[in-house]
Amino acid sequence: MQEIDEKNRREAAAGPLPLEEVGRLVELLRSSGVGEISVRRGELEISVKALPEARPVQAAPAAPAPAPAAEGGAEEEESGLHAVRSPLVGTFYRAPAPGEEPYVEVGDRVSAGQTLCIVEAMKLMNEIPADVSGEVVEVLVQDGQGVEYDQPLFRIRPEG
Repeated sequence: MQEIDEKNRREAAAGPLPLEEVGRLVELLRSSGVGEISVRRGELEISVKALPEARPVQAAPAAPAPAPAAEGGAEEEESGLHAVRSPLVGTFYRAPAPGEEPYVEVGDRVSAGQTLCIVEAMKLMNEIPADVSGEVVEVLVQDGQGVEYDQPLFRIRPEG
């Protein structure tokens, strides 16, 4: 019993799981096909669960399904539009808090570095900035919708 307590103290002293390790858990979950993976380090326990049938939510008529990254890149080059992509998996929010105005609307002019939205991941709110200056042409994700890594969130017509 004392050996287990000592082991837990050492693991807790090592600190929380780095975000890269959590990302690997998510990838392992996807590739393995299992429904849930749990990891414990000291007092910290992380469980990653697969969402049942998450794809139909993205294919809802009100939210167009995102194009795969490789295809979207060629299409964006031809149209002259730039896609702002999600740097992580999480939940997309257009406004800083419920009931507040969205950060941006279609037609707004934005500057590089300006916050466009928030993607919540593991209870952390991550502000997603514009990486180019220009006009917001399209918002590709509905408020509160789950997003994947590298999924296009906005299309911006760069200033040229």
